[in-house]
Amino acid sequence: MKSKILALSKNEEFKKLLKQKKISNKYATIHYGFLEGKSNNMLNISFVTKKKIGNAVKRNKIKRRLRNIINDAIKKISFKFNYSYLVIAKPTMLNKEYILIKETFFRDLERIR
Repeated sequence: MKSKILALSKNEEFKKLLKQKKISNKYATIHYGFLEGKSNNMLNISFVTKKKIGNAVKRNKIKRRLRNIINDAIKKISFKFNYSYLVIAKPTMLNKEYILIKETFFRDLERIR
């Protein structure tokens, strides 16, 4: 199945999203809002992990987990496809169980909707 996720690409898009609404939990911060000129039939989302979290292997593991959670969420939760999302991971995400992280994200995504 082809993924319905499209990543943000321009620096201006990131800056605009950082100024809009956000929700935080102990694993990540989700910035979201409306960006003009973005596709409404695909989910505009990007995942950010800072270098403080660890080496490239650890950061990529976190991004893989986040992508997997969002792909599951697309199937179960109705998203606002006219919104763009920016997920910034926190270091606590690295050592926690996948199921706990997934439940927390689903709860936050339900609040955004």
